[in-house]
Amino acid sequence: MGRPIDLDRLTDALRAAPPAASSDYDLNPDIVLPEGRKLRPAAVLIGVLDDTVILTKRASHLKHHPGQIAFPGGKIDAGDADATAAALREAREEVGLDPATVRRLAELPPHETVTGYTVTPIIARIDRAFTPRPEAGEVAEVFRVPLPLLLDPARYRVERRRWRGVWRRYYVVPFGPYYIWGATARMLKSLADRVAP
Repeated sequence: MGRPIDLDRLTDALRAAPPAASSDYDLNPDIVLPEGRKLRPAAVLIGVLDDTVILTKRASHLKHHPGQIAFPGGKIDAGDADATAAALREAREEVGLDPATVRRLAELPPHETVTGYTVTPIIARIDRAFTPRPEAGEVAEVFRVPLPLLLDPARYRVERRRWRGVWRRYYVVPFGPYYIWGATARMLKSLADRVAP
């Protein structure tokens, strides 16, 4: 997969010139977003452990996005101090990650989803290995993807499917049996584009 990623250099590059805000609509300029729409704040953790990123496969019985690949994360609650606190709380709930083992590196610009959220991705280093404990009500599986693969823009492709009667285009970054697409792939693509040599 290439040489190990220097997370400190990656963080410095992001701080020097962070990626632009992204959206599920980036590849679909013909979709007109309503003015004055209310977006709910959310946060996700792009947790890096030993040159891999922690991802989840959502439970198949969920009402929203069943079986899809996602970062640990969710809506920001009133009790959360900020987006980082929300992402860490959700990661603890969803995969059993101890927040004390996590060091925040950077916050990426928000990503707007078709489901009405504005999601803040938090990049963090996980300082020691842990045994994932998937929360059965939400998470079917926890797995890791090599970070060098995710930071290679050439690994991404654009696909499309019908959504609400129109063709919708979106990014995909396949990994083994996992079909990483939609908002998760878009946020990763934004990161890859920013740090590509």
